Amino acid sequence: MSEMKIYALDTNVLIHDPNALFNFEEHAVLIPMVVLEELDKLKVGTTPLAADCRQAVRTIDRIIADAAPADVIKGVPIPRADGSYLGRLSILMPYGESPTSGTLQAHINDNKIINDLLHLQRKYAGSKVVLVTKDINMRLKARGCGLDAEDYHNDQLITDIDRLNKGYIQVEGDFWDAMEAQGHLEIDGQKEQKIPRAHLDNLIGPEYFPCQFIRDERDFIGRILAVEEDTVTLELSNEGILMRQKAWGLNPRDAFQAMAMRLLLDPNVDLVSLNGPAGSGKTILALACALEQTVETKLYKRIVATRSTRGLDEDIGFLPGTETDKMAPWLGAFTDNLEALHAEDYDPNSSEHYVGANMPLHFKSMNFVRGRSFQHTLLIVDEAQNLTPHQIKTIITRAGEGTKVVCLGNLAQIDTPYLGPTSSGLTYMTERFKSFEFGGSLSLLGVARSRLAAYAEQYL
Repeated sequence: MSEMKIYALDTNVLIHDPNALFNFEEHAVLIPMVVLEELDKLKVGTTPLAADCRQAVRTIDRIIADAAPADVIKGVPIPRADGSYLGRLSILMPYGESPTSGTLQAHINDNKIINDLLHLQRKYAGSKVVLVTKDINMRLKARGCGLDAEDYHNDQLITDIDRLNKGYIQVEGDFWDAMEAQGHLEIDGQKEQKIPRAHLDNLIGPEYFPCQFIRDERDFIGRILAVEEDTVTLELSNEGILMRQKAWGLNPRDAFQAMAMRLLLDPNVDLVSLNGPAGSGKTILALACALEQTVETKLYKRIVATRSTRGLDEDIGFLPGTETDKMAPWLGAFTDNLEALHAEDYDPNSSEHYVGANMPLHFKSMNFVRGRSFQHTLLIVDEAQNLTPHQIKTIITRAGEGTKVVCLGNLAQIDTPYLGPTSSGLTYMTERFKSFEFGGSLSLLGVARSRLAAYAEQYL
């Protein structure tokens, strides 16, 4: 044990990723007793947080269940998917109050964990003890006491949010002139065009992905459909054509909304993620395209809308009525946008009633999405920036045959204390699926809600 690092996991790490203890390679993993007590208190209920706690507890139990008490203290080998064993898992018993200088007052659990690790660090002077926690303040306190502390980065795919896939690549000048300058290129006038991959590499670099758009300064917009060894297949279009798209009476207001609508209306795209500031049109675009494909074209049988927000898990149980009634205050954005889509109708109330009567729109709590399998459904997940990578995986894996998942979020408005723009589940999903030919993402720009909203977004 003295020849390896000792990683102690905080409660929020196991909630963030219940399988985190498998990600420390050959090193020792410690679960402080205080962490087990916190998981025990939080595991009761139907909230996503409670479900993550239960999964973390079951994972720990699966590893140490058959081990003798002495082996648990020493460390139980952690099994891997390939049948091998790597690293050891043990439970750290509390040392109680210590008269040694350099310890914190043990009146809160964070201090108890730090004190126990300081005692462990003195006991194993040749080892490096590291506290792993998503809590910034706890990391600061640990370092102030002379204890190494770090964030959990295993599911953080990028370190700079500016490197996140925006869904489009801007090209200076004329795209076709740049292609012709590299050699003769026949344009057959069809909707799809194969171009030499070397030409595209020279123009925009070697990193591009299916469902990304390419824009130039002459209104050309092409979407990458397939990337092969020597060629790239583009779907040819232009800004004028995309701006004439219409879904449930809604036209895009700018090129970015137009590109987003193209992804939303394409039946071959199974996953769409839209990131953008408040008022950029994420929800109204998703809702309009959902109505068009459910009521008009009958491509999907139902629309399921859900969202993640702080307070939802605690408050939903105290609201009166059915699940739909309970969800109504949290999904007001959908009803507001439904009203906006029909505001110009002769009788808006009758239009909304018609939609409600003929369209199976279900508002579901995030708590009850787990364990479901949605068939021929358009699933809209709002406020997805507040989901952890583990939670976003739980939702997307609910998609059954003929189902499309649309995730909406604003990485500048994360309400969860242990998540940031680079560690959000929305960021994780965008990066993981950037090479998936049936999934696309787009970052919307501008604020279409009003001039007041646009000014507030920029200056407040």
